[in-house]
Amino acid sequence: MFKKGFTIAFCAAALIGLMVCSAGAVTFVNIGTGSTGGSYYPLGATMAKIWNDHIDGIKASAQSTGGTVNNIELMASKEADAAFMDGLYYYAYLGKGKYDNNPQKFIRAMVPLYPEPTQLMVAKGSGIKTLADFKGKKVSIGAVASGTEVTAKQILRAAGIDPDKDIKAENLGVGDTAKAFGDKRIDAAVMVGSLGMAGVVEVTTLGLVDFIDVPQDVMDKVINETPYWVPFDIPANYYKGQTNPVKTYASWNIIAINEAMDAELVYNMTKSLFECKEDLLAVRAKMETMTQENIKYILVPLHEGAEKYYKEIGVLN
Repeated sequence: MFKKGFTIAFCAAALIGLMVCSAGAVTFVNIGTGSTGGSYYPLGATMAKIWNDHIDGIKASAQSTGGTVNNIELMASKEADAAFMDGLYYYAYLGKGKYDNNPQKFIRAMVPLYPEPTQLMVAKGSGIKTLADFKGKKVSIGAVASGTEVTAKQILRAAGIDPDKDIKAENLGVGDTAKAFGDKRIDAAVMVGSLGMAGVVEVTTLGLVDFIDVPQDVMDKVINETPYWVPFDIPANYYKGQTNPVKTYASWNIIAINEAMDAELVYNMTKSLFECKEDLLAVRAKMETMTQENIKYILVPLHEGAEKYYKEIGVLN
């Protein structure tokens, strides 16, 4: 009780005086998240509440979106000011892959979040044993304009499967993918996101799916093509019925911020997230990896406001 009370008191005390706007002025901050069945949306809603409660003059809100690709589009059109992004942000910033000759240089990093593994799930009784067996099957490849869709198409191509011809692709978000498994409308899914996403927990708890490994040759090819991926094992027994480790790969996601955002505002936004981290942990335990030291996993420049915070606490020189 003392520790919890101390944390709340410290958070409140530490944030007194975070005044970022003149009296009467309001700064609207729209946060691009992901589908409602994933991790991004509830975390985004909690971040918005932290900012609204502790930074004077800000009105933040979380928007459900298709995920990373959609979030980049929203930031480019100034319809989102901050956004959750998986490792694809790196290629977007550089102008590679999908963003060839169209670098998204407005992307700046604010905080590191957690690793997001690619998870291959197959319906019980589908007969699918390996990734090669996806051919001819109904496969959820993520919502339209999501990072999951990009990742799913990449892994399928690396396995010699044409995602436009060799499978019956379904563009479903996390929650809709879980429902489709429950209704027996799909045979498999490529899911990208943190361990413990609600949609994945649901289908494993109900015993609807099995996990399969990413073949080593496919993993090697993907990581060689895309350096933001790293090998990752889903620990045995993480999900109900998943008795063996699952070999796959993961990338670190971030909260990105538009470079045009006011530096002092971004400083206060960054600081408040770390000082009220307990609120985020209450939503997703994986947010324990949101530490200042993990900025080492960020692959694009920090926003100057965030950089000021990390220098202030001694993480950066």
